[in-house]
Amino acid sequence: MSEPEVTETAHVDVLIVGAGISGIGAAYFLKTMSPDRSFAILEGRQDLGGTWDLFRYPGIRSDSDMHTLGYSFKPWTEAKTIADGPSILNYLRDTASEHGIDDKINYEHVVTRAEWDSDAATWTVDAQVGDTKTPSRFTCNFLFMCSGYYSYKSGYKPDFVGAEDFQGQVVHPQEWPENLDYTGKKVVVIGSGATAVTIVPAIADAVESVTMLQRSPTYMVARPDVDKFSQSLRKVLPETMSYGIIRKLNSARGEFFYNQTRKRPEKVREQLLGRARKALGNEEVAKNFTPTYNPWDQRLCLMPNGDFFEAIKGENASVITGCIDQFDATGILLESGEHLDADIIVTATGLQLVTVGDMDFIVDGKQVDFSNTWTYRGVGYSEVPNMASSFGYINASWTLRADLTCEFVCRLLNHMRDTDTTVCTPRLRPADAHMPALPWIQDFESGYMARMMPMMPKQGDREPWTNPQSYSRDKKALRKAPLEDGAMIFSNPKVPAVAHAATEGPDLERSPTDPNARR
Repeated sequence: MSEPEVTETAHVDVLIVGAGISGIGAAYFLKTMSPDRSFAILEGRQDLGGTWDLFRYPGIRSDSDMHTLGYSFKPWTEAKTIADGPSILNYLRDTASEHGIDDKINYEHVVTRAEWDSDAATWTVDAQVGDTKTPSRFTCNFLFMCSGYYSYKSGYKPDFVGAEDFQGQVVHPQEWPENLDYTGKKVVVIGSGATAVTIVPAIADAVESVTMLQRSPTYMVARPDVDKFSQSLRKVLPETMSYGIIRKLNSARGEFFYNQTRKRPEKVREQLLGRARKALGNEEVAKNFTPTYNPWDQRLCLMPNGDFFEAIKGENASVITGCIDQFDATGILLESGEHLDADIIVTATGLQLVTVGDMDFIVDGKQVDFSNTWTYRGVGYSEVPNMASSFGYINASWTLRADLTCEFVCRLLNHMRDTDTTVCTPRLRPADAHMPALPWIQDFESGYMARMMPMMPKQGDREPWTNPQSYSRDKKALRKAPLEDGAMIFSNPKVPAVAHAATEGPDLERSPTDPNARR
């Protein structure tokens, strides 16, 4: 059987992969900071929004405040700053529509491969379109990966002994059934991260019982879902000004708190546990809410208005700390001998992480192994030309860093325009040859990140080969550090690139599989 024929190649200056919070932001910055560059967005799903369109479990919400998770250029205007998923999705839709970005999205384009040709200074990007997986090909001068860090195909699913014997329903939050009826049911939620802490209070009033089964405790932080100070500020200042002030204040406050967990971990630990004891009592905290690690060695869980604590103080919700021995027909048997009856088991066990976009990368005929590369300012990769990826913070809002990454990419593009160069390649300097190889993210023990670290690039002990996870440091480096730093090499291809037939076309303006065309 012959291979299906690839559809006609389309060319743009910049190709963005992903139409979630990062990709929409990337498009805005290109339109405003580098308006001379043509671009298109390839999105694997049928709609924009990424995480906020994919996850549909009860209570889905942000675990960061929307003054920092929102874009720097578009104020969040709703009262609730710890926002629900549908509200965030509407915010992204409004952003895309307001700036003409939705017209640049090609939906149902699952990118499978990207290949760089140094002679032509061009990326060739292959995608499969729709249910038929029709091959489609794009070329671009610069590739901007905004597809996140986890696989959209499936969540992380540990192999539980006896899972096939369970007579009820097993659900992963990433694949939550649209019509799942948990009313009056016994539900066990496996996990203690943000997803589990969100689901439990969201369903507690409807179920017969819901038990969060955790292997080990997590630090919990209660916070109001409405920021009264921002509400007051909005009454006396213009929307954009008040939003900018709160964004700056909240990002600084978050970074200060994180730094305190590094400098004075025991003090912060006692503060957090003290608040938990006040809400739940000493016995419950000692039993189920006293982690063995320091704050921010793993991600903290945010509880809007303390909803999780309020739920487990009620009659229907509870927490059990223990290890699973096996599933059986009616629920879960723990190593302690205790049995948890269940009609539904929710495996909130995390994400299946990927390196960059869950696809193949080829540079001049050689497969790229990102674990053998060095991160360039947490944005690029050594010896991988004309490519950047957007990856947010693990200790702060994703968008804070995504916005900075977009600004940096536009600085690169504008510098190449001004210097009449077309290629930028991060490359180790002679003095960097013997740098110690450090983890891409340091001092973070969460299981989902630990699984990912071996796949990720290394970082060094000096700039620009660092990934500091610090908003204040990144603002200086990504906005102001010289681009001609001896590590980013600017050049031109060996031979002139072949002129492309078109840089714009109907397929780049709106995909025939655009969801808006079907509604």
